[in-house]
Amino acid sequence: MTLEISRLLELTTWRAFDVADDGRVLAGCDESGSVQLVELAEDRRTELTALPGAVTGRYLPGERAVVVQHDSDGNERGQLSLLRLDDRRSRPAPLSELEPLVRDPDHVHRLLDVLPGRIVYATNRRNGVDFDVVVRSVVTGEEHVVHDGGGMVSEVSVSPDSRFAAITVPAAKPLSDQVLLANTMPETGADRLRELTGRDLAARHLHPGWRAGGLVVTSDAGRDRTGIAGLDPRTGEHRWLVTSESHDLSGRLSPNGETLLVTTAVDGSHRIALHDAGTGEHRMDVALPTEGWCGYPLPEPVWSPDSRFAALSFSSPTTPGDVLLVDTATGTCKPLTFSAAQLAGEVVAEPSVHRVPARDGQHIPCFRYSPASPDGSAVLIIHGGPESQSVRAFNPLVQAMVSRGHTVLVPNVRGSTGYGKRWYSADDARNRLESVQDLADLHRWLPSVGLDPSRAALWGGSYGGYMVLAGLAFQPELWAAGVDVVGISSLVTFLENTAPYRRAHREREYGSLRADADFLREASPLNRASAIAAPLFVLHGANDPRVPLSEAEQIVGAVRANDVPCEFHVYPDEGHGLAKRPNRLDAYPKALTFLARHLS
Repeated sequence: MTLEISRLLELTTWRAFDVADDGRVLAGCDESGSVQLVELAEDRRTELTALPGAVTGRYLPGERAVVVQHDSDGNERGQLSLLRLDDRRSRPAPLSELEPLVRDPDHVHRLLDVLPGRIVYATNRRNGVDFDVVVRSVVTGEEHVVHDGGGMVSEVSVSPDSRFAAITVPAAKPLSDQVLLANTMPETGADRLRELTGRDLAARHLHPGWRAGGLVVTSDAGRDRTGIAGLDPRTGEHRWLVTSESHDLSGRLSPNGETLLVTTAVDGSHRIALHDAGTGEHRMDVALPTEGWCGYPLPEPVWSPDSRFAALSFSSPTTPGDVLLVDTATGTCKPLTFSAAQLAGEVVAEPSVHRVPARDGQHIPCFRYSPASPDGSAVLIIHGGPESQSVRAFNPLVQAMVSRGHTVLVPNVRGSTGYGKRWYSADDARNRLESVQDLADLHRWLPSVGLDPSRAALWGGSYGGYMVLAGLAFQPELWAAGVDVVGISSLVTFLENTAPYRRAHREREYGSLRADADFLREASPLNRASAIAAPLFVLHGANDPRVPLSEAEQIVGAVRANDVPCEFHVYPDEGHGLAKRPNRLDAYPKALTFLARHLS
């Protein structure tokens, strides 16, 4: 029985944005067609927002209120508003019923943290490029800038006494983070801003949290795999708490500084455990409903202010997306939603895990989803980023393709996270085409698993869209078709035209226009568009601030000029991807029909 893509796209999914001391969870639910806020409490669901586009939010500690972050049609210029919660509310609130907190539609405002009576956010309103960190009183509107050093800002954690803020910003090396310590009370005479880690250190520093004696961070400083370390706020020295030689770990420190929620990445799935934050000692494992994923691209785990509860966003190949509530005293994990029930009676594909031999002796991690009756065709789905990874989570497109007889391969090519620093650094700057060569290695492997190499297609979004175009342009003899979703066609014009606040950040990964323009042109599919022979399907959002619409327009023009079949669909109310269900219901059935036609 075929799983229709329209039915799969209409499945409701859930994610956890925050959790209160009484166990109430602020969740995101896409039942309406875009992600809106819903409160989950004691088997009761209260719809909180009804905005035109997707939203996120956090509880305001100590109050029955939610800070809502929203934008317009996917333009990523986030605005911040306040929703007062009333248990008598009978309908979700439209935008007109939210109290403005930070509104300036010409600039980006991103919520970083919530404190009693205050919010911490990043904004580029000073010059449209650099992000400042601002603490704002929700009561008086008074604002205090704690960091205006320029560039992007990743995360912020304010110390319990509010005297210091640990700020992570992109460092000089690709996929590296620097930790800064900002003094929120510079009148005390202490340095206003100090570097805790060097700008030139090639290392990740994630999820800073405060405990007695200093900071706790997730890092791979001096290591290949990320572990969890104490970071001395006076010297910047690392003291390892929890590490693994074979897996990347990530830690979220409880607000009271006593417990670490540790996730262990295992081939696209997660194991969850609780550890002592002082010693790193293992306390107990947390049993998930099934093998699956609890982290980015889903929201990261969140703690309640009193450290009793943690809320997880969970997905698996057979679970569209649920909210789990962990009682950290007992380690019990309670599902608050049950999205898998929507698939009762359906045959849903689960992946096998492979290591595909590469040209140089390396092995490419890959998940293979096989149909019950394979037709011999293959679709490779390449993730975006590139500093990201494909995980074993529910993907309606994968399930629809498998149901139609395509075998789906989901690789983590060079540049992917989750497999150590050496692997995610292997495509940096002038090594960009090494990841493209991985596509040829995957193609070479197809006959060994019974697939027809003449009927293989590429599908990818964002950087994955670049990989699709690069595969068609640099390996035209290998691929039968390509689907490019909001992809980069020229690394040069992408860097020239992406949002100004993103340019320097992305040059760390791809190379700079000043120093690497020759290679950027060489590695751009647009410069080899005359070689593209396979039919192409292109989707893009008109409001995309990351990969401008011009990237799609120029590759479509070049391919059509060579009389190669090319379908092109632009959605005027979307940004970097398709966030609204009506648009997905329009676009993706067309894309799947395109694949079926060219892989038959």
